[in-house]
Amino acid sequence: MSTPLASEIVELNRRRQAIEETTLPLPARTRIFTISNQKGGVGKTTTVVNLAAALARSGARVLVIDLDPQGNASTALGVEHREGTASVYDVIVNDAEMADVVQTSPDQSELFCVPATIDLAGAEIELVSMVAREQRLARALRTYLDEIPEGIDYVLIDCPPSLGLLTINAFVAASEVLIPIQCEYYALEGLSQLLKNISLIEKHLNPKLQVSTILLTMFDSRTNLAHQVAEEVREHFPKQVLETIIPRSVRISEAPSYGQSVISYDAASPGALSYLEAAAEIAKRGAPR
Repeated sequence: MSTPLASEIVELNRRRQAIEETTLPLPARTRIFTISNQKGGVGKTTTVVNLAAALARSGARVLVIDLDPQGNASTALGVEHREGTASVYDVIVNDAEMADVVQTSPDQSELFCVPATIDLAGAEIELVSMVAREQRLARALRTYLDEIPEGIDYVLIDCPPSLGLLTINAFVAASEVLIPIQCEYYALEGLSQLLKNISLIEKHLNPKLQVSTILLTMFDSRTNLAHQVAEEVREHFPKQVLETIIPRSVRISEAPSYGQSVISYDAASPGALSYLEAAAEIAKRGAPR
């Protein structure tokens, strides 16, 4: 007789094999995502780091721009971001070349990061008086992408959980927005405001910007609430929501403390498999028209 545990192991093996056998298409031109949600604690940085690692594992060249002063994405990718390190702050405030601050993640040769240092905490104030203050990241990124001979397939920008000038810079630099939504109470709170803000930025600053992807995170299949939230989000955004759902996972939570993504920390875990599947879905869907 098959036990629930045996069935789970068989299912995990099936998913693992399916991922191993899948070759993901590379985009014809660089896809630039801003990962944003003004509600904190929804798995935003976790999603940036693990999607980036999953896409890089599939053969894509991926750049993560850490625009959150906490620098958690930089920590999880194992790159240097102590005070004084050349960082995204130097790019957007001091006009440094992005090529001079990009670091390669020690875990994956195709995964790159523009780190954030604590200096970024004061950048909002410094940007206020600057000319074209909303376009500074976009301009630096465009120059970098034009000059790098090998090219970059995906750029993932991690934002702070508030709508200040740093987040606006991220929206202006991107063409796609990915919104992680946790499958918990209050999940949709603040979402209509976020969509309104994105719409304003699209209208006034970046006509290419659109919400292309919504990812359900922190899913606990044992609770009715999680299923209800997932259903409600799918109902509101049928085209944008990925089929893949990211489960609550100890492995996903542990990985950053080792300076790793869950993909390099434990690639066989259910959490890692879910991010690999989400990355495959994003790659196969392609950029919205």
